[in-house]
Amino acid sequence: DTERVLAALNEGVVPIVAGFQGINEASDVTTLGRGGSDLTAVVLAAALKADMCVIYTDVDGVYTADPNIVPAARRLEKVSYEEMLELASLGAKVLQTRSVELAAKYQVPVVVKSTFQDGPGTLVVKEDADMEQVLVSGVTGDRNQAKVTVVGVPDQPGIAGKLFGQIAESSINVDMIIQNVSQDSLTDISFTVPRADLTRSMSLVQDVAKAIHARSVEVNEAIAKVSMVGVGMRSHSGVAAKMFQALSREGINIMMISTSEIKISCVVEEKYMELAIRTLHHEFGLDAKNEP
Repeated sequence: DTERVLAALNEGVVPIVAGFQGINEASDVTTLGRGGSDLTAVVLAAALKADMCVIYTDVDGVYTADPNIVPAARRLEKVSYEEMLELASLGAKVLQTRSVELAAKYQVPVVVKSTFQDGPGTLVVKEDADMEQVLVSGVTGDRNQAKVTVVGVPDQPGIAGKLFGQIAESSINVDMIIQNVSQDSLTDISFTVPRADLTRSMSLVQDVAKAIHARSVEVNEAIAKVSMVGVGMRSHSGVAAKMFQALSREGINIMMISTSEIKISCVVEEKYMELAIRTLHHEFGLDAKNEP
C-alpha cells in the first residue's frame, strides 16, 4: 500500500521507510535478513513507478572482481540484471540476490553508488546488444563451499534420487554435482554444499550411504568455487577452453565444473582461489589500463 508514501510526497515531505524491517503475516515487526534494505528500496521504486532506484552502499559500484584480491579490478559502468544476479549469487556482496530478481521482474533500473564519495556508480539494467560484445563482465570466488563424495555407490536407477531427495527435503542447496563411473558397476558421486550446511548434509548422506551400501563418505572443506560471468558467453565459443588453459598454465587443478548460458564455475583448492581469480581477470582483459 503506497497511499501514505504518495500522500507525503504530494505534500513535499520526504518519507523515511525502514529498510531492514517489515511486518509478517501475523502483523509482527520482523527483520528482512541480510540485504533487506536493498529489497525494500527496489520494491518501493517498483510500487511508486520510479524512474530508477539508487542504492548507496560502502562501494562505488560493481567491480570486475574484488579489488582486495585484484588491485587492477575496475568499476563497471553498466551490467545486466542477469549478470548481477549471477554475481550476487556467486559471492559478490554488492546487492542482495532477491532485490536483483525483483528489479528484473519489474524492470526497475538500479544504480549502485558509494555513500562516501561522488561518482557515477554502476547501472544495473535490462540486457542490450552492446553488453554481448563483452565476453566476461566479472570474476568472483566463494570460499564458503564444501565437497562431499559418496564412494562406491551402486550404479542403479533411483540411487541418486534417494541421495539428493533427502538433502532437498532438508532445504539444503546442492550446487555442483559430478559422477564418476568406476569398475564393478559402482560409481562415485561428488557434490558441493555451503559450509554452513555441511554438518546437516553429512548426517543425511551417511544415513543414505549406509542404506544404499556405499563404501564410504569423504569430505573436503579446503575448496573454493571460482566463477566467470558474462552475457557475451551466449554468443561466443571457446570461453571454457580459454579458462581451463589459463588455470592449467598456473598449475591450478580443476576438480569440478558447472556451466550455464552466461556463467562458468569451477572448484579448485582453496589456497589457489585468489591466484585463479587474478589469472582469469588478466586472461580475459578485465584489468584496468594504467593511465600515462
